[in-house]
Formats: sequence, structure tokens, C-alpha cells
Amino acid sequence: MTPSARPTLKGGAALLAALALALTGCSGKATEKDTKSEDAGGVRTGVGVTAKTVKLGVLTDMTGVYASLGKSVTQAQQLWAKQTNAAGGICGRTIELTVRDHGYDPQKAVAAYNELAPGVLGFAQFIGSPFVAAVEPRIDGQDKGLVLPQAWSASLLGSPYVRVIGATYDVETINAVDYLLAEKRLAKGDKLGHVYFEGDYGENALEGSKYAAQQAGLTVVEQKIKPTDNDMSAQVAALKRAGVKAVVVSAGPRQAASLVGVAAATGFQVPVIGNNSAFAPQLLATPAGPALMKDYYVASSTLPIGSTEAAPAKLAKEYAAAYPEDVLDNGVVAGYTAAQVYGDVLKKACAAKDLTREGVGKALLTVTAYRSGFGITHNFSDPAAPSTRESVIMKPDDKVPGGLRVVRPATVSPAAESFQVGG
Repeated sequence: MTPSARPTLKGGAALLAALALALTGCSGKATEKDTKSEDAGGVRTGVGVTAKTVKLGVLTDMTGVYASLGKSVTQAQQLWAKQTNAAGGICGRTIELTVRDHGYDPQKAVAAYNELAPGVLGFAQFIGSPFVAAVEPRIDGQDKGLVLPQAWSASLLGSPYVRVIGATYDVETINAVDYLLAEKRLAKGDKLGHVYFEGDYGENALEGSKYAAQQAGLTVVEQKIKPTDNDMSAQVAALKRAGVKAVVVSAGPRQAASLVGVAAATGFQVPVIGNNSAFAPQLLATPAGPALMKDYYVASSTLPIGSTEAAPAKLAKEYAAAYPEDVLDNGVVAGYTAAQVYGDVLKKACAAKDLTREGVGKALLTVTAYRSGFGITHNFSDPAAPSTRESVIMKPDDKVPGGLRVVRPATVSPAAESFQVGG
């Protein structure tokens, strides 16, 4: 799939795209084209790169629906920058992160991108599939700075500059359903419930559950919700009446906790599995905690921060030392991994003597087997494909740092392997 053949934006994302175009129409600030130069070492530089610094943007959510995850993602990236700078920086330059909290608000997210884009090389983080999709036309057509979103919608694939790290929501959901089938929690002829956010995230995940259901002979019972919906009582009642045998939840941590908690309170005992952003360890201290630990699962493209593998264990120790008052969660792994990827690409671009936005984009295409140490190998050579089709399946456990333990290692199901992403 070429960049021009990317999936069409849906619903709210299309409105956000129009908003982005309106907000960027009056921008007259310097672009990559008119700021390129060459340093004393022969390295070409451009927007966001000086003789002493490399400036990267961070667009996060620390006050909205993903506040807990956004905080850990951001602090993990700040930890990476501090460690990188202490080790001498990259290409003789220190890394400078400029953070903006958009609170998962569309207008704030787009405005923050427009504010930072003219002065940074790219973005080490951008939370929210709809918001990234909204500014993607500007990224592809004008800015051309590498953006590593904390978002996994297949609608973001195809851009040479917006690069998803991990399996897209559709592929991740297919692997999640496969786990339930493999564990004999679902069988041919059963009904599968799916509670999902309206917009790119939820609708992309729904494509995955529908495909998995088609392959396995299941029927999907849909329940669409808004990010502002926090009480899942009506959804649980509807799914219970429908007789579903398991539920997928593609929403935020609050919605997942409400869904699992209400189901347990009403005697609706079925397994529930969520996408990677549908859990926060703080939930284990709430009344929903026991229910989450009993029969809730999470799919992700990384090992959990509580894993005893070398990389997660090292990161957990370093993060706890840097932020002793904060809870460990998988946002730490996701944020640190994205920062590491950006750092390695900057090193490759430096070696090629091209630290322009164009040079960084080309450098990423050469990364075909990136091993972060967090359980999955990534291939970034094809912008139209997710960097992996594997998913790790985890289960909440309040005795493990970060609140998650692995119940199935990185695996790609046959259905996920055959699925045509963006098809």
C-alpha cells in the first residue's frame, strides 16, 4: 500500500483533519527547505538541529483519559534523554525534549502540533490516533518530520514519516481473540462481545475482531462508546442479554475497569481481553481490582515492565530511581522503546552525515531487525506495514511491579499472519 492508498479517515478523524488544515493554513514559519546547512564535520542539518542540540517534540496526555499512561510514557522519554545526554548525546549534540499536554482534547492536540512543528526535528511521542491522523496531511505534505505515535491505528500506516511501533490495533485484536480460542474460552458458534471507542482506535480494533470471528466461526456483538463514557453498566447488560462468551475492550483503563467490575458484580462471568492501552496498574487498588486479576487480559507489543528479562528489569530499576513516587506501568516501556528507536535512527542518520528530516526518514527505512530487548523484533523497512504482527498476552497481578505478568509470549496467530492490514 502506497502513502496515497492509505485507509480513508473515518468519522471524527475526518473532522479533525479539516480542523488541522484550517489551523495550518496561516502558518508562515520556516520549513525544512530553507534552513538546511552543514556543520564542521560535514553533517547536513535542518529544522530542530543546531550545532549543540537536537530538538524533539512530545505531544502527550497527562490530564485526560490516558493521563496515567501519558505521564509514564513522557517521564520514560525524559529519562532516556537524560541518560543519552549524560553519555555524550548523539552526533555531538544533546537531546532536548519539548513537552505539551493536550489532555486528549482535539483542538489542543492539533494546536500543540502546529506550535511545535516549525522548531523541532520530529516527535518522539504523539498520543491519540485521531489527532495524529488529523495532522498527517501536513506531516506528509509539508513538514516531513519523523513522528513516532503512541497510537496503533492502521489508518496511520503508509506514511513515510508517521511510523507505528508495534502491531496495529486490528492485528493486536486478532491475536487477542486467538488467545481466547487457544485457551478454550471461545469456540466455534459462540458470540464475542466488543466494547470499543468510536473513532480510529476502536473501529480499527473492531476490524480485527470481525476478521478473527470470521476465521473462527464466531459472531461479534458490538457496543460502541465515547471516551467520556465511564460507566459500562448498559454495555454489560446488553452483552449479558446477548449471551456472549467473552469480551474484547478497545477503550481506556477506566472503561475496562468499569466493564470488568460491573460484570463481576452482576454475575456475568466471562473472560475480558483489552488492547494495550486498556489497563493501568492503579486500577488494581480500586474495587475492580479483584475482578481484573481474576479473568482480565491485555495484549501488547512489548514485555511488561515487571518482566524479569534483562531490559525491563534494568528499566524498572532506573525509572524507579528517577521517579520514586510514581507507579510503574507499561507506558514506561512504550515510551522508552519509542525514544530508543528515535535515538538509534538519529545515530544512523549521523553516520550517513544527514541529520535533516529527510535524512532521518531514510535512516529509519534501513532498520529491518530492531531488537529493543522488550520481547519483539521490529522491521521498519515498509511504511505500509506494522513493524510487527506479534503480540504478548498479559494478565493483571498486583504482586508484580507494573501490575502485569506474561501468560503467552510474543506470538503471531495464523489469522493475524493472513490478515491484510488496511485491506
